[in-house]
Amino acid sequence: MSDRKEVVIRGVGSSHYGRFPDRRVESLAWEAILEAMQDAGAEAGEIEAVFVGSVFGPPGVATRTLRGIGIGGVPVITIEAACASGTAAYHEACEAVALGRYSCVLVFGIEHLSSLFTRGAIVPEATDSEGRAGLPLPGLYALQAQRYMAQFGTRPEAFAEVAVKNKGNGAHNPRAQLKGSAPTLDEVMSAKMIAEPLTFLQCCPVSDGSAAAVVGRPKGRRGEVRVLASAMASGQLWDHRSKEFWGEGPVRRAAQAAYAQSGIKPSEVDVLEVHDSFTIGEILTLEALDLCKVGEGASLAPSGHTQRGGQQPVNPSGGLLSRGHPLGATGTAQIAEIVWQLRGMAGAHQVPNAKLGLVETMGGGAAGMEGNASVVSLLALR
Repeated sequence: MSDRKEVVIRGVGSSHYGRFPDRRVESLAWEAILEAMQDAGAEAGEIEAVFVGSVFGPPGVATRTLRGIGIGGVPVITIEAACASGTAAYHEACEAVALGRYSCVLVFGIEHLSSLFTRGAIVPEATDSEGRAGLPLPGLYALQAQRYMAQFGTRPEAFAEVAVKNKGNGAHNPRAQLKGSAPTLDEVMSAKMIAEPLTFLQCCPVSDGSAAAVVGRPKGRRGEVRVLASAMASGQLWDHRSKEFWGEGPVRRAAQAAYAQSGIKPSEVDVLEVHDSFTIGEILTLEALDLCKVGEGASLAPSGHTQRGGQQPVNPSGGLLSRGHPLGATGTAQIAEIVWQLRGMAGAHQVPNAKLGLVETMGGGAAGMEGNASVVSLLALR
């Protein structure tokens, strides 16, 4: 492994997140890519390959996007790994640079969900048993919350505290879909019930958006962020007999690999962006990342540990619950946010003195599997 080359993130960018039914999907990506390339000081001719994450993007969305900004003639690889598509594309880009295949790679995630799902939640896949039963992802996450309450005696308010924290953070993020929205605990608890115990304000919105990063060998420019580790794990077979909660397995395996690569301990991480499509998701993820023991994740937000001024702030951007969840772009949005945090450029939602950041994205839900994939990456200012 000693012949692996150092990998840095040279620049990042993103669109705003929200519902933009009148915008072309490519225009969101142009906004993100141009910001990332300007941030990196990179010209179109320097890009040697492009890795793209998208779940529901139309065929050829990558090429059509690149045509509009003058990038062509290079390998273009589009990756679909459910909600982890963007970070899966980023992971493969990092590996390609580390192994010496390329010295400068463009990564972007793109999604325009408002043109596909105009009436709310993503429609379940009919070829899955869960889909045939009409069990969408809010219901699947709610079942995990019910199991968590039964197993650990957790009260529903603990889940709602995650929404209060993340939406409070998102109120200060000008790019967030739900910026300006900072509900109280009572408001979260009294919101419309979607799938008990998860209320409307504990579920992420349907979103459009894009985020991008330029990944490559170091150039010695100010603001370069080192990729200390990037690890990806796919899901294994899972059913009601499993001792682990749904979704925990791939996150735990990816995290263990990332910690081993970097030599970093979970307690050393200063700021995290993790997959919180539903409030229970953040709780289970933090346990899988070994920030606490199993059964203790629900106490982290109420105790202040994961608040923006706490010991290990989680989702200062507002997370998926507030920033939005444009599936293929979520992972790259998380990468961009951690880069801004480490540079001290996150504005009103900046975490003080953040030196070491972690990104985790989990993509799920093929029936009978514990998840599609998870990516965990550790980053530090160079």
